[in-house]
Amino acid sequence: MTTTATPRAAHGPGRTRTPEELKALVAEGNEVLGPEASAEEVARWAADTFGDALAVACSMAGDTVVPHLVASVHPGVDVLFLETGYHFPETLGTRDALDATIDANIIDVLPDLTVAEQDAEYGEKLYERNPTLCCQMRKVDPINRELGSYEAWVTGIRREDNALRAHAGLVEWDETHQMVKINPLAAWTFDELLDYAGSHGVPINLLLTEGYPSIGCAPCTRPVAAGEDPRAGRWAGLAKTECGLHL
Repeated sequence: MTTTATPRAAHGPGRTRTPEELKALVAEGNEVLGPEASAEEVARWAADTFGDALAVACSMAGDTVVPHLVASVHPGVDVLFLETGYHFPETLGTRDALDATIDANIIDVLPDLTVAEQDAEYGEKLYERNPTLCCQMRKVDPINRELGSYEAWVTGIRREDNALRAHAGLVEWDETHQMVKINPLAAWTFDELLDYAGSHGVPINLLLTEGYPSIGCAPCTRPVAAGEDPRAGRWAGLAKTECGLHL
């Protein structure tokens, strides 16, 4: 049986600048900030430049420091949380704690199909049989829909995450989404992230201190052993290392 889903509406204000104008802002941002700009300086530039056309993406792991950082200079900023239906209870608890802590509009970004509807159409545990398709429907398609209504997004990408992110810039052109991508924590270490969270009272996912340096959906995430790559616990045993949001 085929399930017919009603496409969900995006939450952003829409775009007023052309891709060429946005690309020019990438160049301007890199010139103004320079490669050594602090995360606070990057967040301030992003807020001043894009206003309500700026969104923050947050997985409710250690990247909760990003919406805290941006909300401190842009109260009420939209924070996009991909509610896949497969999260750890700790992740959902972190989402609620963050919502009570910062002045931001946390938006649960939902797939077109519920888990039950996806199971009915594609079979149960699609994440085991075809994790790429599952990620596409529950993460990539929903975030693409949302990002199309903003001009810039802020992420928690850090260069030490993995080889694919090793050269992440503070301000980049996102060719896939035809928008500006801002990575204020690009140069941060994991310890710096934890230090910021501790000193500013930012709630972080409790699993981070239980061997989960990278946290995704519960069925596809395991603890990481000492010395392993921080993202080794994501889709363990598969060549897959990214859900597709940052490709």
